[in-house]
Amino acid sequence: MSNPLALELATTLLEGFDLHYRLFRELSRGAKDRFARGDWAAVREAVRSRIDMYDERVRERVAIVRERFPGDCESEALFREVKVAYIGLLYEHRQPECAETFYNSVATRLLHRSYQNNDCIFSRPAISTEHIDAEEPTYNCYYPRSVDLEGTLRRMLIDTGLGALGGRFENVERDTGYLMRAIAEHFPNGWQTDQSFQLQVLKSLFFRGRAAYLVGRSVLGDVIVPFVIPLRRGKVGDLYVDTILLDTRAVSRLFSLARDYFMVDMEVPSAYVSFLETVVPARSRSELYTLVGLQKQGKTLLFRDLFWHLKHSTDAFEIAPGVRGMVMLVFSLPSFPFVFKVIRDWFQPPKDADHAFVRERYRLVKRHDRAGRMADSLEYKDVSFPRDRFKEDLLEEIRKLAPSSIEIGAERVVVKHLYIERRLVPLDMYVAGADEPKLRSALREYGNCIKELADANIFPGDLMLKNFGVTRFGRVLFYDYDEIAYLTDCRFRTMPRPRDDEEEMAGEPWFNVEPNDVFPEQFPTFLLPPGLPRQTFCELHPEIAQASYWLARKERILAGEIDESAPYPDTIRFGRRFS
Repeated sequence: MSNPLALELATTLLEGFDLHYRLFRELSRGAKDRFARGDWAAVREAVRSRIDMYDERVRERVAIVRERFPGDCESEALFREVKVAYIGLLYEHRQPECAETFYNSVATRLLHRSYQNNDCIFSRPAISTEHIDAEEPTYNCYYPRSVDLEGTLRRMLIDTGLGALGGRFENVERDTGYLMRAIAEHFPNGWQTDQSFQLQVLKSLFFRGRAAYLVGRSVLGDVIVPFVIPLRRGKVGDLYVDTILLDTRAVSRLFSLARDYFMVDMEVPSAYVSFLETVVPARSRSELYTLVGLQKQGKTLLFRDLFWHLKHSTDAFEIAPGVRGMVMLVFSLPSFPFVFKVIRDWFQPPKDADHAFVRERYRLVKRHDRAGRMADSLEYKDVSFPRDRFKEDLLEEIRKLAPSSIEIGAERVVVKHLYIERRLVPLDMYVAGADEPKLRSALREYGNCIKELADANIFPGDLMLKNFGVTRFGRVLFYDYDEIAYLTDCRFRTMPRPRDDEEEMAGEPWFNVEPNDVFPEQFPTFLLPPGLPRQTFCELHPEIAQASYWLARKERILAGEIDESAPYPDTIRFGRRFS
């Protein structure tokens, strides 16, 4: 017979999760109305609110448990029984995997960190998420063989429900005609050829920034073709179809963690993730949960993936290749596609920040529009690794640079605070080994990255090549955030001309320089090696070295004219492609 106290505590924990997920769904459900109204300020605020709401609910629940169970809430023996009782409460729950993660988040704040080595928490899932039924189907099915394909596409657009909120399409016949043309170009032999052919579309639209995305797949036997239809608002507020993504690479680029997470209303998140695994097979389940806004569940899955990998591999953690960071100690496991970043105890000059400031910069990036150009980071605390998987030179580096952040024991290394990011090739290393075509492509991407961050009101601060990385698709991302600033907080200046020989030969600036002053004309000299790299960059992006360019971007942002770059090429947008 179950312990009544354990059941009561388990019920208290589940009530906390149910409250969190109810609020999470309310915020996600509101995305449709915010989009229909074009209330972009509310969109941005919702993104910021959602980032914080999970930790707020965890803190509340920890306080409630300590108040209700003051003498028992730190008992590992009791929590073993609580875990069993909690599993019983999850029978027929619609979000059991997320509820288990919430349980872990509360329990690990109550128990001593030895919990990592015991059975008080869910180190692996206890409840299967396969075939969980929602009250309504997760996706709609359409059968183009029973009506014409164009009519089916029109019905899919109408079924989004945006019209019921006052949004109407500018010209739905024109847009479905564009869709038909794009499909015909992509599938010259026709899309549907069999009676079993169907289109399956997720019930909830995916909202991000100023766009809504209809996510679906075509199914013909065992052949699945993903597609995504982006919807946007015109200048007078009417809706239009911007394009259709049918290329696997284009769809994968849309589902990038270098952008905001989507707002999606999901009763059964595991069903959405299972569907997305067929749409974006290049993304892991950890990444897919994160992309739909459940980043804590994404963190849990990545953590489990890491320790499963450690159990089935033999290589050792090592100092990450590339130039050593002045703020971060970075290490990697060669066989695992992520890097691990720890804030150093002391920073090399001219860096003069502290731990709290660096953590706040990472928090800023998490809450801000990443514009497809800033790598996503997942934050962990008190992670215990086997010591024998660390190379000695890495342990020595840890002792020297981050002794307060890491404890090195006889058998375990405990990292008190850690960021994990997808591993990229540092841009300086990529440029050093690139032939001329790859060099040109990388430097074009480098400049585009700087410009797109500027359009999102972000100035990276330190634009050195070593702070940027290249993805496997050749896209350049920024990943060093300790000097990041809002563009509107910077003062872009032209270098004053020396008035005499003494000023020209001075070793230090002879004019006043404030901490937020930026002199763009110095960029090519200080950022790129002389010769072909510098010459190519100046040819591709001459405006980046001009203060007037930055001042114009700043004025546009201050005037509320913030640009949002589409997460797909302009060349495939219907307005440009078919006009």
